[in-house]
Amino acid sequence: MKRLVFLALATLTACGTPQEQCINRNTRDLRTVDRLITEAKGNLDRGYAYETITVYEDYWTTCPAPPPVEGQPPQPPRMCLDERPVTERRPKAIDLNEEARKLASLQDKRKDLARKAEAVIAQCKAEYPE
Repeated sequence: MKRLVFLALATLTACGTPQEQCINRNTRDLRTVDRLITEAKGNLDRGYAYETITVYEDYWTTCPAPPPVEGQPPQPPRMCLDERPVTERRPKAIDLNEEARKLASLQDKRKDLARKAEAVIAQCKAEYPE
């Protein structure tokens, strides 16, 4: 059973046929739970989580020249400060017992979603045979 689900998920990486698109649409929650399970396992193995934050750093750039004033020569472009967003990944302390409970809950949910996905996959294959 698991092989069927994993096989179906592996074929979803491309845009695919109508059958693959149907399976992709209807197994989105299962893929999300799988990603969260992987993240929780990594957190437990490391002993901490990562948080993604966005900071803004200043940088010098060339600003456009001001509009010309009548009777004066055009002014050259000038340097000015601007900001750009930078995404950083920082370690974050977590409650390991709570993370273990979360992982167990996600694994239970995954079993339920995998059972439902089997029926959906069969329905998609019947509706869109290849």
